[in-house]
Amino acid sequence: MNAFFVALQFLTRIFLIKQTIWTEESFGKSVKFFPAIGAILGICYLMIIFFVNFLIVGEVDFSMLLTNLQFPALQAAIILTSIAILTGGIHCDGFMDTFDGLFSGRDRDRMLEIMKDSRVGAFGVVSFIMLSIFEFATLFELANLSTLKFLSAIYAAPIISRLMMVLTIAEFRYARNEGMGKAFSEYATHSTLIFATIETLILLSPIMIVKENFFNLSIALIVTISFTIYFGNFSTKKIGGVTGDVYGAVTTITELLIMLTFLF
Repeated sequence: MNAFFVALQFLTRIFLIKQTIWTEESFGKSVKFFPAIGAILGICYLMIIFFVNFLIVGEVDFSMLLTNLQFPALQAAIILTSIAILTGGIHCDGFMDTFDGLFSGRDRDRMLEIMKDSRVGAFGVVSFIMLSIFEFATLFELANLSTLKFLSAIYAAPIISRLMMVLTIAEFRYARNEGMGKAFSEYATHSTLIFATIETLILLSPIMIVKENFFNLSIALIVTISFTIYFGNFSTKKIGGVTGDVYGAVTTITELLIMLTFLF
């Protein structure tokens, strides 16, 4: 269980216990639990939405599942805010650093230096603003279109996106000689990816009973796997592998792709 709590404390701001043992082995073994951490986040998002709608309606109204949500813009904003708060913005930071570095047009060493810099450049900020606009628009359209689709998407997105992080960690070499992400890479194997895949399918099974969700989830997996492999190869060509920032970028982008899949 130590590895699970390491994953929970690293990927979220949810502290069930105060984890103080941080070893490379515990980091590496925590990778297989990433989809489960995504499920915890997804459940938190669902609870937040149900609580907000309870405040709006004044009672628990499950008939809303068959209609569309009231105040869809507000619901979308609440989810985006919840994502930032519950994850501590860790993946957003990785996304901005990745775009600052990979698209800087510099040589490999300079790209890695830029990505390691704690300061965020203009390209990273602009890219994140564009990502946020698309996320808000997608969530708004989902909330306005179908409550069931909206809730299914915000539950599935963090699970599948964390599986894509596992795929990136297990299948692509780490670009640096040292770093926190290297511990993930050294201890994550093909068996880790298989375990995480089975874990993901089990976690998604409650919403797969809806025929439309089964189709959406199948397409989402195909789209996100294809993107992750492409982006991993792109990063490898640029800097000789992937970094912890790339893990965050993959997670953030695939979350949006999953939501878009449910929308279209």
